[in-house]
Amino acid sequence: MSEEKGHLDKAKGKTNQVKGQIKEKLGEAADHQHLKEEGKKDQVKGKLQDKKGDVKNKLNE
Repeated sequence: MSEEKGHLDKAKGKTNQVKGQIKEKLGEAADHQHLKEEGKKDQVKGKLQDKKGDVKNKLNE
């Protein structure tokens, strides 16, 4: 079960990274600073979730 959780964290992380990239690009296109910043935060959150998944997977080896 823990291994599945690691993979789940990685999937959520990748999703948040992509969502953040989209928000950032939309913010740039619309000249909307708040949306750009929100996108960058989502990307950081996603990277942290991805790393969390890596740690969980490593612990289960």
